[in-house]
Amino acid sequence: MEETTPRVRRPRADAQRNRERLLAAADEIFGASGADAPLEHVARRAGVGIGTLYGHFPTRRALTAALLADRNEDLFERGDRLLDRPVTADTVDEWVRAVVRHAATYRGLAEVLADSMDDDSSELHASCLRMNDIGARLVDRAARSATLGPDVTAADVFTLVNAAAWTREHAGPDQADRLITLVFNGLRASDRSA
Repeated sequence: MEETTPRVRRPRADAQRNRERLLAAADEIFGASGADAPLEHVARRAGVGIGTLYGHFPTRRALTAALLADRNEDLFERGDRLLDRPVTADTVDEWVRAVVRHAATYRGLAEVLADSMDDDSSELHASCLRMNDIGARLVDRAARSATLGPDVTAADVFTLVNAAAWTREHAGPDQADRLITLVFNGLRASDRSA
């Protein structure tokens, strides 16, 4: 008896168009109103019913994960490039700023990402783990290069990311950048014998 491989069905053209319209509408609505904007507004903007939205994205986090998929990959590729070179405190600073910009894509997204970190049922959980893994590896390598203070931990840097993302959302990018600069001035290794 021959084994047959089940065929994966490609989505119908109209279903694919609906998905693309939903993602474009969600990007627009979330960009204007935040990550907690009513999903009914997304469906209406896409010109579909709410049932169609839930047929493609059963949860808000599933929709958010789909919206962030390309951005996540870009961020991960950047992290991998940073890990491919000598890592210093400046490298960690660069990563923090990139993650903060990413987490502030939509108002309220930083909180969604922080909540997803500890929720393994979230569609965003795996990408949050990967983001944190890259950050932890960068912190470890910068500490070994003696450019970060010896007591700096990955948890310290993750706390900075969350605080700066919140600051960017509520006080603007300039204030978030200032916060990162001030904190990194304290995190950098210094010659304490002088």
